[in-house]
Amino acid sequence: MIKTSLITIWNLLDPVYYSLSNLKQINSKTIQKSIFRVRLTKYKGPNYTLSDGTVIKRNDLLVKIHLYNIKILKEIKTIDNNVKKALLVYKYVKESLPDLVVYINNHVCKDDIKAIIGITTLEKGTKRLGFDSFPITSPFYKWFKQLSWLPLTYLFSYKVKNHYPVYLFMSKQQLSNKYGQKAKV
Repeated sequence: MIKTSLITIWNLLDPVYYSLSNLKQINSKTIQKSIFRVRLTKYKGPNYTLSDGTVIKRNDLLVKIHLYNIKILKEIKTIDNNVKKALLVYKYVKESLPDLVVYINNHVCKDDIKAIIGITTLEKGTKRLGFDSFPITSPFYKWFKQLSWLPLTYLFSYKVKNHYPVYLFMSKQQLSNKYGQKAKV
């Protein structure tokens, strides 16, 4: 009952958050609606070298990906099994990555975009998708992310041992190599 009420409130507030956040919904030709909302960002953290050799440095232009959480919550609210929930989220992310390739390839800044970045506490399976994960080194930022995700953790009913958020990166080249052929232009 409480979760249903919170989801209803979130559903009502989501359009306001979306309009204030500078996020853009990715258009999808392959699924009903992409699971990603994105925005361009200048990276401000420490340098990281990705598995394909790409070095992410301060002020690199990245596409920051956010999951469309209210969409996911609506679809998993009747699923009791955490493994099934995680598999559904994995499936949505995998199906949305080709649309991200199209978004980047059609973006006016496509030549300057170096990689995509996300933050998650659900790290399992991200390597198979092509992401590299790195710990968040700033104690304040890590604490802030953990605190801000408490409602999400409650609503998703995830029983995650590691609640520590991590950065996820995938170079533009890796994204294109892995998902470009599946992209519908």
